[in-house]
Amino acid sequence: MLAAIVQPLAAAGLSVYAVSTYQADLVLVAAGSLAQAITTLETAGHTVVT
Repeated sequence: MLAAIVQPLAAAGLSVYAVSTYQADLVLVAAGSLAQAITTLETAGHTVVT
């Protein structure tokens, strides 16, 4: 679910731009926040593939 990804990022104080389509959900973060976003998501139990 999109909320499972956005919630930990919001709790970490990271801004996101979320786009939902029929085929995909996209979550964009600022390039300067990418490392923190990856760490936050991995800490929340997500696997991040870059």
